[in-house]
Amino acid sequence: MLRKIGRLFVIKTRWEAYLIIYALGLGATERGKVYLDIFPGIGGKLLFLACTGAVFLAGAKILDCLKYEQAAKAQVASIEPANDVAGVSEPERRRA
Repeated sequence: MLRKIGRLFVIKTRWEAYLIIYALGLGATERGKVYLDIFPGIGGKLLFLACTGAVFLAGAKILDCLKYEQAAKAQVASIEPANDVAGVSEPERRRA
């Protein structure tokens, strides 16, 4: 049951990643507006830029991780048929 709930929090597609990055961007700009109110002048502007910059870094990391995971899955899928020995797949050998 916990695995099913845990799978809800896994980013599987680029579309999901873009939605999460958009949500992060909305939150960062809202926080940046608060910083502009609290710290008028250059200090508030720098904090606003720091908030939005963090979203750029997080978004790039999320998208890079998705590319890495997709490449790893493709590599495993290409190697997996080579593991068959005498026409018997891995799960069948485990049962025997």
